[in-house]
Amino acid sequence: MAAYSRATRLVANWVTAVLAGATVSLGGPGAALAQKPPQEWDGLVRRDSSSLEHVYVLPNVKFKGYKRVRLYPVAVRMDKNWDPNSGRVALQGTISSADIQRIREDLAKAFRDVFAENLSKAGYPLVDTDGDDVLAVQAAMINVNISAPESSSASGATRAYVMDPGRITLVLELFDSVTGQTLARAVDTKQGPNSGTGLVQWSNSVTNSTGARWVIGQWADALRKALDEVNGGAAGK
Repeated sequence: MAAYSRATRLVANWVTAVLAGATVSLGGPGAALAQKPPQEWDGLVRRDSSSLEHVYVLPNVKFKGYKRVRLYPVAVRMDKNWDPNSGRVALQGTISSADIQRIREDLAKAFRDVFAENLSKAGYPLVDTDGDDVLAVQAAMINVNISAPESSSASGATRAYVMDPGRITLVLELFDSVTGQTLARAVDTKQGPNSGTGLVQWSNSVTNSTGARWVIGQWADALRKALDEVNGGAAGK
C-alpha cells in the first residue's frame, strides 16, 4: 500500500510541477510540459538528456555506486480520453472493465519482467530489500493509450486494424533505499514501434504486448546506462 501511495504522490507532484512551470496549457499537463518544462521540480533541477524527455536531479548530490535495484509495484493509469470500444459495432469483442484491469496488471508485470531481465543481464539484479548499494525505483505508467486492445472474449477471427501504435508516458523516481532521499525524477513519453510502411496494421494482444515491452525496454536501457555511468562501467565487469 505504501508503494502505491508513493506512486500516487509522484504523479500528483508531476502534475503540480507541470502546471507551475507552464504559461499556457492547450492539451492538459502533458502538452504544458512539452511547451515549457519547469526548471525546478520539488528541489530537483532539470538536466538535458539524450534518452529521456525530462530529467530532474538533486543538486550537488554525490551518487554512490548502486549495484542492485529495488523496483516497487508499478502504477498504471489509462489515458482519460482512451476509448477501447471506439469503432466496435458488435458486442463480441467488447472491452469490459475486467479486460481493462487485466491490461493494467499485464503492463505492470511486463514492466517488472523487462526491467529484471535487462538490468540483471547488465549486472544489476532486482531485490526486495533495502541496502547501502540498493537503488530504489518507483515508476508509474500514465496516459496509457493502447491501439485496438483485444477482449478476453474475442474469437480467433476477430481482428482490429490500426495506424496508431499506441503510447505510454513514464513518470520515474529514483531514491536511496536506506535514507529515502529522492535523487532524480524523469518523465518520458514513447510510442510503440510500427512497421515503418505507413500502412494500416493488424493489432491484437500479441502485437500490443510486444510493442509495450519494446517501449519498457527503452526505459530499462536508460536506467542501465545511468547506473553504468555512476559505477564507471557495467556492474558485472
